[in-house]
Formats: sequence, structure tokens, C-alpha cells
Amino acid sequence: MNTVGTPLLWGSFAVVVVIMLAIDLLMQGRRGAQTMSMKQAAFWSLVWISLSLLFAAGLWWYLKETVGPQIAHTQSLAFLTGYVLEKALAVDNVFVWLMLFSYFSVPAALQRRVLIYGVLGAIVLRTIMIFAGSWLVSEFSWILYLFGAFLLFTGVKMAMAGGDEGEVGDKPVVRWLRGHLRMTDNLEGEKFFVRRNGLLYATPLLLVLIMVELSDVIFAVDSIPAIFAVTTDPFIVLTSNLFAILGLRAMYFLLANVAERFSMLKYGLAIVLIFIGIKMLIVDFYHIPVAVSLSIVGGILAVTLLINALVNRRNDRLAQRK
Repeated sequence: MNTVGTPLLWGSFAVVVVIMLAIDLLMQGRRGAQTMSMKQAAFWSLVWISLSLLFAAGLWWYLKETVGPQIAHTQSLAFLTGYVLEKALAVDNVFVWLMLFSYFSVPAALQRRVLIYGVLGAIVLRTIMIFAGSWLVSEFSWILYLFGAFLLFTGVKMAMAGGDEGEVGDKPVVRWLRGHLRMTDNLEGEKFFVRRNGLLYATPLLLVLIMVELSDVIFAVDSIPAIFAVTTDPFIVLTSNLFAILGLRAMYFLLANVAERFSMLKYGLAIVLIFIGIKMLIVDFYHIPVAVSLSIVGGILAVTLLINALVNRRNDRLAQRK
């Protein structure tokens, strides 16, 4: 697999991730059962975005000094494009988490532990999936066409899907887990397991954690092929993906109380997936430059947010008249 990742770059990235995770977990430990406020979530979101931009700048400087400015510009733009793409698609994760916590009546004070393990699990799972995907692309280049067709289909399906996808409890995986796990009826604080009369019982919080991890796997099936349309370099794919994931917990608490204000976002994300799918399907006929891809993805998201703001303003006016 061809990559710009040197031992120094891989090591620097690993150190940054470990340090930031340690700081994040330490802050959560000191906070105890208290949930993250919107102000704290906004601060941490800004920290993660700033750190990602600093990493992109450091990557550009290092590549400029070692392999030249042209590769530095291309790979830095690929990182930023992948980061924006993954960050946008990750919003769907947040909405699913909100639905899961609401259905299982998990109070805000207990959500933090599920999200911590959820993010850690996502890092491990996505790392495995990205290296597997990179190997497949390097061995079977035609698989990019399958990725493109899949993303095109997913984008069209997302755009046409209705808002009601059924109750969480009706999902086959939830019914199967409830039927095969010895489970308590109620939450037991932050515990995933409790022992009663010598028998080990799972709590509903474990079921929520399993669903959080499964939801990330499902979304990764969409988002990871999408970033391969930008670059097939495993270092760029992994770093941009994980930087987007690392800020997910803060993003969750930032959007938790305003999720209903983003009703139009799924249509914007659907258009992004359709664009990325088409880009992958026509790559042998026309190559869309990375800078153009970044501009198009950013433009789609900006227009979507503008339309969303106009829709919210109209709905607010209608609500005031009633």
C-alpha cells in the first residue's frame, strides 16, 4: 500500500490521539456522573477542530520539507476533505445515539460512560476496517466501482427515506439480544453487569452500548468507502477518519438539545454521498481534483445549513401565530 505515512508521522499521530483521549477521559473522571454542559461541549468541539487543523498544517509542513510542495498540498487537502466528509456523515451517528438514549430512557448523567466506550470501540473497529479496505483497494482496484455504486444507492435511498424508521425495540438485533441475554428490567446506574443470587445479569445499558457500536459499524460502511473516493492512502484515510470520530462525544452533547433543528441535514448528506458515488464511478473518464471535491462538499453542506435555517425560521413564525 502506497502511503505518505512514515514512522514519524504514524508515531506523532498515535501520541496525539493517546494524549487527547487521556485528557478527555481524565476530565470525565473528575466530573464524575455530571454530564457535559453545552458550553463545555462547544469548547471541546472547538478544541478537536483546532487540533485537526493544526495536524493538517503540521502534515503539510512535514511533507513539504520531505517530498515537496505538490504532494504536501495534495495530501493536506485530501486530509481536510476527508475530515469534513467524515465529520458531516458522523452527524447521523449523533442522531441515532439520541434515538437510542431516548428509547431506553437513559438519563444524561449515564450517557457519558456509553459514549466513552462507544468512541473507543469506534476507533478500534474503524482502524481495522480502514486497513482492510486499503488492502482490498490495493489488491483489487475495481472494488472502487463497487464502493461508488454502493454510495450512489445509499445516497438515493437516504434522500427518499421517510422520517419514521420504526421503534428501536422492534429491530431484529434488539429482539435477539433481549432473547439471549439474562437482563435486568431497569438500569443499574452506570453498570453494564450486575450479580443477583449468584447469577450474572446484563443491564439495559449494555444493550444500549451494543447498539451504539453496531450503529457505528453500519455508518462506517457508508463513510469509509466515501473517503476512498478522496484518497486511497491509508494514513490520510485513517487520520482524517479518527480525528472526526474523536470529537463525536462533544458533538453529541452540543447537538443533544437542538437535533430537531437539523431536519434538512439528511438531504444534504444524501447529496454528498451521491456526488462521491458519481466521482468514484467516473474516475477513469474524468478525475475531479481534491480541491474541487472539498469545495463541492463544503458548498453542499453550507447550502443545506442555510436552507435548514430558513425552514426553522418559517416553522418558528408559524408556531408563534398559533
